[in-house]
Amino acid sequence: MQWHDLTGLTRADRLRELTLSVPWLVLSWGLYASPAWMLGPIASFMFFLCALRLNHEAIHGNLGMSRRGDSVVMHVLSAVMVGSNHAETYCHLKHHKHNMGAGDIEGHCGHMSFWQVLFYGPRFPVDLNLAAWRSGSRYWRRVMGIDWLCVGIFVALCVLSGQRFLMLHLAAMACAQCLTALFAVWITHQGTIGSGLAGRTQRGPLARVAYLMFYHREHHLFPRVPVRNLPVLAARLDRDVAGYKEQRKPVVPLWDHG
Repeated sequence: MQWHDLTGLTRADRLRELTLSVPWLVLSWGLYASPAWMLGPIASFMFFLCALRLNHEAIHGNLGMSRRGDSVVMHVLSAVMVGSNHAETYCHLKHHKHNMGAGDIEGHCGHMSFWQVLFYGPRFPVDLNLAAWRSGSRYWRRVMGIDWLCVGIFVALCVLSGQRFLMLHLAAMACAQCLTALFAVWITHQGTIGSGLAGRTQRGPLARVAYLMFYHREHHLFPRVPVRNLPVLAARLDRDVAGYKEQRKPVVPLWDHG
């Protein structure tokens, strides 16, 4: 099946990826600074989702940039998302290598129940950082150190500014980090252990609302295909690979179409 034609991004595509989360960040800050501040967490969640997508593309080198450029993107995102994205990178690459196996630090929460992963959530980013620091090379410890320096500077600036919208942003990012195990790992892998499937995959409107991050089975099979091109890849797999469409497990069956 042809898929190499889906690996490239145009300059316009790259710019769209790099700025995808910016409108949501601006909207969340605007809401936090307004009387409608209670709506801010919705925009913050969407910002975090889009930032995860951008970080994910940088992890896999899908932005068409140098590895140093990818690393800069992850440092900047680490600051605004308030967590080390290089720690996530280290563990995510292990996740692809040992998908749901003994060496999968990131994916082990896919074995948990809903309530287990919900209560485990605050510990998840801690475990990722400890695993990357202890097992990673000097390079990984160095880039993680830069991540946390960026986080420290950003948090200090937010606190010293005294601006309510920035303080609420920090609180929202802390909550998002605690929920990452649930909505970024568990929801796309639960129920697939022992099935032979790399992950769940979604079709229809929900897949678009989730900024295509629910095409997770396709991502595991072809990690060098940028997220924006995964729907095309999924359509080819559904059409050309016998049994592929029938075997897939939706992320949210009720809202799955196609």
